[in-house]
Amino acid sequence: MDTGRERLRNARFFLLAGSHWLHLALLLTALLAIFLLVSVASAQTGGPGTVTPNDVNRVARQLYCPVCPNTPLDVCETQACKDWRELIRQKLAAGASDQQIIDYFVAQYGQRVLAQPPARGFNLLVWIIPLAALIAGAAALFVVLHAWSGHRARPAAVPAPEVKPNELPADYVARVERELQARRK
Repeated sequence: MDTGRERLRNARFFLLAGSHWLHLALLLTALLAIFLLVSVASAQTGGPGTVTPNDVNRVARQLYCPVCPNTPLDVCETQACKDWRELIRQKLAAGASDQQIIDYFVAQYGQRVLAQPPARGFNLLVWIIPLAALIAGAAALFVVLHAWSGHRARPAAVPAPEVKPNELPADYVARVERELQARRK
């Protein structure tokens, strides 16, 4: 005969057993979701070995167009720049580093294709002159502002004669009296 206690114990067993299956189902669902997210993310990046436009532009930003003056390779739309960007993409796909690609273009076309000239030899002046001009300008500004601020020797101040509030100096009173008498005449 099935008593109330036995039914309660059986119900508790099924609840606990169901909880175990519930935890297992949640764990499998979470693992499946993580797997799907990772596979979608790797599909979007193209996986290892593919070259993205950002990779090409990272190198192209360091080079200038051979045709257009003062135009970075990553923004120039001439056919020569498109060809160069395609060559950069091919070299990156082949496993070349950014510096190897830049060295290739410098060997082919000279240092004029570099967006940032190396800081050596005559090119060192490109780095030194602006810094020297900045320092000289700051020094000149300091000298001019120091002169304008009035840091000069000032004459010693002559103390004013002490006057009591209700009392006027005698020479002033005498002068006022003379002028009043002169007016009355």
